[in-house]
Amino acid sequence: MNQTPKALRLHLGIFGRTNVGKSSFLNFVAGQNVAIISEIPGTTTDVVEKAMELSPLGPVVFLDTAGLDDASALAGRRIEKTRAVFGRADVAVLITEPNRWTATEEEISREAKARKVPLLILVNKIDTARSNASFVETLRTHGDYLETSSIDRSGREAFLAAFKRKLTALCPAHFSTPPALLGDLVPAGGLVVMVVPIDLEAPKGRLILPQVQAIRDALDHDCGVLVVKEREYAAFLDKLSSPPDLVVCDSQAVLKTVADTPPNVKCTTFSILFARLKGDLRVLVQGAFAIGKLRSGDRVLIAEGCTHHALEDDIGRVKIPRWLKQFTGADLEIEVRSGHDFPKDLKAYKLVIHCGSCTLGRKEMLTRIEQSSLSGIPMTNYGVCISYLQGVLERALSPFPGILEPSPSFFKP
Repeated sequence: MNQTPKALRLHLGIFGRTNVGKSSFLNFVAGQNVAIISEIPGTTTDVVEKAMELSPLGPVVFLDTAGLDDASALAGRRIEKTRAVFGRADVAVLITEPNRWTATEEEISREAKARKVPLLILVNKIDTARSNASFVETLRTHGDYLETSSIDRSGREAFLAAFKRKLTALCPAHFSTPPALLGDLVPAGGLVVMVVPIDLEAPKGRLILPQVQAIRDALDHDCGVLVVKEREYAAFLDKLSSPPDLVVCDSQAVLKTVADTPPNVKCTTFSILFARLKGDLRVLVQGAFAIGKLRSGDRVLIAEGCTHHALEDDIGRVKIPRWLKQFTGADLEIEVRSGHDFPKDLKAYKLVIHCGSCTLGRKEMLTRIEQSSLSGIPMTNYGVCISYLQGVLERALSPFPGILEPSPSFFKP
C-alpha cells in the first residue's frame, strides 16, 4: 500500500451552482487539469473524485459535484448524486461568486447545517467583481469564507495557505487525533496475532486493505505483530513463551480461531474492529439480533462499500446469504448494493448487513447507520453477523467489555 487509503482521507465536498467555477477551483487547487471545464452548463455530470496531499493538513479527497441548479435533461439524477455527497463530506466547500447569493446557495448552506457538515464558502471570480459590504455580511451569517480567482495563478500559493488554515480549523476532531483501530486494546510492547487466510479472495502477492491497516496501526502503537494462516495458528501459539495480548482474525476463520485461542486471550475479527472505527459498534451488535426474527419472504440488503469483482464463493454475495438461510431456515430475498449506491428508502428491508467499510469514510458509514436507524431498520456488519451466525459473538466481543452490558447471555444466539 503506497498511498493513504481514500477512506482515511479528509473528504471535501465542492458544491455550488452550474458554471460558478467548481471544477475550475478544483483544477486551481490541484495545480493541474483534473476536471473538465467549459462554459456549457452541466459539464460535470457525475461526482469527480481527486485525491491529493494538502500539507500540513495531510491527505484529502475532493468530491466535485454537479450544480444543484442543473436544468438539463439528466438534472434529476445528477442532483440526486450531488445531494448524496453531503453524506460523505467531512467539510462542505460552497463555491459562489461576488454579490450573488441565490436560493441555491441558501439550500446548500441549509443542507450542510442540517447534516452538521462544517461549511466553508469560497467566493470565486473576484477578477470580475469585488464583494460589496452587504454581500460580505450575508456570507458571515452562513459561515467562514475566503475569496479567490481560479484563473489568477499568481495568487495561488497565498490562497492555498489560507485555505488550508480554514480547513484545519473546520475539520472534524478525529482527523487531528485519529482513533486507534486496535492500538488502544493492546499495551505498548504487546503482541498482536493476526490470523489471515490466503484464499481466493486474497489479492495475488498482497494482503487485503483491512489487514494492512491493522498491521500499520499496531506498529504505530509500538506493538509487535505475528501474522499467520489459520492452519498454522495453533502451532505458532505453542511456540510463544507467553500468550498474545490480542488475536484478530478474518471473519471467515472466526470459528476455528476462537476454538484455538485460550479463554484468557482477547479475540476479535478485522471486520468488528472496523465496525468500531468507522461506525457505532453497539448499534451494529444490536442489529445482529434481528437475524433470529427473519421469516420467509423478508428482504435483506447486503451493502458493500467497494465495487470488487465478485468471486466464485464471494463473502457478501454467496457465503453470508447461504449462512443466513441455513441459520433461519427461511427463504429470504437477498439484494446486494455496491459502492456509494445505498438506497435512500430502507423500509422495504427487514435487515441491512454492511461490509467492514474499509473503503468508506467514517462520515459516510455513520450517515448510513443514521439512515437505517431513522427508518427503523436494524443494521449489522459482516464481522458481527458472521460471529453471531457461528455462535461466537460473545467471544469475538471480548476486547470490548462495555458492549456486553447488561448481560453476556443477551448476546447468545
